[in-house]
Amino acid sequence: MFLFQQMDSIRDFSPIAYKELPDIIPQNLNPAFELRPYQEDAFRNFITFFESDRCPNPTQVLFHMATGSGKTLIMAGLIVYLYRRGYRNFLFFVNLDNIVKKTKDNFLNTASAKYLFAEQIIIDGETVKVNEVSNFQGASSDAINICFTTSQGLHSDMWFPKENSPSFDDFADSKTVLIADEAHHLNVDTRRGKVNADEDSLRQSWETTVRHIFETNRNNLLLEFTATCDLQNPFILSEYENKIIFDYPLSKFREEKYSKQVRAIRADIGYEDRMLTALMFSQYRLKVFQDHRLYIKPVVLFKAKTIAESKEFEQTFYATLRILTGSTLERIVLASPLTEVRRMAEYYAAKNIDFEELAQELREEFSPDHCISVNDDKEANERQILLNSLESKDNPYRAVFEVKKLDEGWDVLNLFDIVRLYETRDASKGKPGASTIAEAQLIGRGARYCPFIINEEEEKYKRKYDGDVDNPLRVCEELYYHCQYDSRYIDELNKALIATGIMPENQTEVHYVLKDSFKQEDLYKTGIVFLNKRKVKSRMDIVELLPSVRDKEYSITVNTGKTAMDTMMMNAHTNTTVKTFQHRTTIGRIATYNYSIVHSVLRRIDVFKFNVLRGYFPNLKSLREFITDDAYLGRVRILIENRDEAPTPETFFEACMNVLTKIGGEISAIKETYEGTTEFRDKKFSEVFRSKTLHITDPHGEGEGISQNAPAIRPEWRINLGIANWFVFNDNFGTTEEKAFVAYFSSYVEELKKEYETVYLVRNERQLVLYSFDGGERFEPDYLMFLRRRNSSGSEQYQVFVEPKGNHLIAQDKWKEDFLLQIESHGIPTKTFADDNKYYVWGFPFYNQQNRMEEFTKSFENVLPSYSGTQKVAESPAPYGKKDE
Repeated sequence: MFLFQQMDSIRDFSPIAYKELPDIIPQNLNPAFELRPYQEDAFRNFITFFESDRCPNPTQVLFHMATGSGKTLIMAGLIVYLYRRGYRNFLFFVNLDNIVKKTKDNFLNTASAKYLFAEQIIIDGETVKVNEVSNFQGASSDAINICFTTSQGLHSDMWFPKENSPSFDDFADSKTVLIADEAHHLNVDTRRGKVNADEDSLRQSWETTVRHIFETNRNNLLLEFTATCDLQNPFILSEYENKIIFDYPLSKFREEKYSKQVRAIRADIGYEDRMLTALMFSQYRLKVFQDHRLYIKPVVLFKAKTIAESKEFEQTFYATLRILTGSTLERIVLASPLTEVRRMAEYYAAKNIDFEELAQELREEFSPDHCISVNDDKEANERQILLNSLESKDNPYRAVFEVKKLDEGWDVLNLFDIVRLYETRDASKGKPGASTIAEAQLIGRGARYCPFIINEEEEKYKRKYDGDVDNPLRVCEELYYHCQYDSRYIDELNKALIATGIMPENQTEVHYVLKDSFKQEDLYKTGIVFLNKRKVKSRMDIVELLPSVRDKEYSITVNTGKTAMDTMMMNAHTNTTVKTFQHRTTIGRIATYNYSIVHSVLRRIDVFKFNVLRGYFPNLKSLREFITDDAYLGRVRILIENRDEAPTPETFFEACMNVLTKIGGEISAIKETYEGTTEFRDKKFSEVFRSKTLHITDPHGEGEGISQNAPAIRPEWRINLGIANWFVFNDNFGTTEEKAFVAYFSSYVEELKKEYETVYLVRNERQLVLYSFDGGERFEPDYLMFLRRRNSSGSEQYQVFVEPKGNHLIAQDKWKEDFLLQIESHGIPTKTFADDNKYYVWGFPFYNQQNRMEEFTKSFENVLPSYSGTQKVAESPAPYGKKDE
């Protein structure tokens, strides 16, 4: 078992032993870099291990983290933490000098946009300085002393000492933290299985030199960081299995939406046309950003095969731009069949920018003053800081020319186009060659997400438009790789990108298309839809935990005794059979049984100190109220599985520790508290719902990404929605539960049409957003039913929100169902323009075909003809906030 897997087990099953993130780390990092959940986990894994009895001396760990995931920020946070633990000397080394320069800027230059520390580092009430030193002799005892070097330079200094350089004596006399970036370069000997400690080997190998330094003092620490640990190599696997403290691969980085989407544009055109296509896209992105008042300057990288070819192309580039005309750009656009090119051209036309004006803009934006070359060591070293600050407002560069100087250690977020200036391939026996793998790694660097938000509800550092491919800002979340029209090369590149994790192995595109026939209907042309907003809630008005935290059921496994035996290298597994029992309870019931169990757990978690809790919940009168009141912890539900028919106090303690640790994390993350408005304002239907294109990863079976009319769909669910006049889109690609609901609805259509002249079901693919009344939490119901009938003065429209929900999510998402059921009594439809029509907004309980059909059908039948005319009038809602009797 890997070390990080052991840490995961501690977090999941022994939360009392899993250390909290100490406040000194976030407090002493640059507040511009908000810690992400996985980064907090990286810190907590290390601290848990370092403070445990199992931590060896000296200590060596590896952080295996994706390119762009913030390894340098982790280094800075660990420096702060280890300073408090008594460490003062930090040796940073990496294989490339340009990375050393970049890192120096990040650690030392307070004026840099990428400076990692807070303006003042304050530890235990004392201000701490960061000093750059060339060695540790006479290093300050009350400062962070960092020596920056390369692996080669460190090796040379150790064996061929010179004045003011570090020596072996430095490391023998005081404990030191060694920080190895791009650490996979360090493992040359391990990779070959040839590590030994004789002096001849030491004098020849970086790796053994570092190991010799590391072992000179039993309190030394070696922190290694890399995105590419070769665990397929048996020697590397054997060496690092018990040292990888945190694992966050590029595939997970992409899945959690922290990267751009990567798209290859392959075209059978010349290099100059390929280059100009990239420039037009770059300028297009610049303008889309500007439309939303965002200063983000897109950058283009031109990658050549050799330095000579790169320099030659650079001169061709300038010559081409000097004589660039609109007719050349128009020819390129008209010749391209790509939808993306057409969308770009339509954008320019809508802005009244003709091709001549665009040519003029490109000549100015990509003039020699706005381009930079890093084709040799001297250029790369001299310009490293400029390359590391391409996102800065005062950085003028829009284009970069390079061969391979930027494949590693380059931090850039605003790279959106890479242009390949050669057409060779180097695959062997169907496997990608070295240059293709290097290209994939470069693409991985460029795929770092460029953070932005349009409104405060969005997550700044994540992709937002995966479910809205036609959104103009979608192009600002994509990296385009412009290359030759060669399917074999693309296949090789895809394999390399999949291997690195930046592309999913199986992704398909699905299209929700509004039917042309529906676009002729009144609901689309003049109809309205109602939705609410959220507003900031004063902390003085907070009288409860967020429903999403309080109202879900937490499943906890405690000491079941289950075991398994796996025969490695064979598909053989043996599992023991253990009888276990399940027990449902709540925090309130446990407190009634034994109050001290819950109280003692709370005392171990900092956020539950009463003075801290009062900061989040000003109306709280006592810790006992927090534990027992249903508005807080009292009705938090726990499902315990263990070997005892009746849980013991120890079992209750473990369950409470597990659940309350999670709840404590949720409370600590609170920044603002919101509430959803009871007023539902109208918007035009056509402004909310439109055709959409989605990318679905790994569609299979009957689930998400599979058509409702696919042959694999069971007959009772299979419907050709393209000809169903009650479904507004051409098809449904939802989950199995959603397909079951659509089939259920279809069975009632004819009966509904006896009463309503308009009957429609609308798939809501992240187009309409609601906010819960209690906590202002974002919710996008999967379906809306629209039912309209005539009355004596006009018409009545019922807008009903429906959420199909799988068994595994019913308890977890209970707050959503509670909100849906509140809408009928609390939601107030409010029209912009008065008319004689009546509007009602309702929500139904979850649709679940196995366990919830009785409740759902009872609600559904309220809109059937035999039940009509018996409903509450929406214009007279119950006052929100009053508890139902």
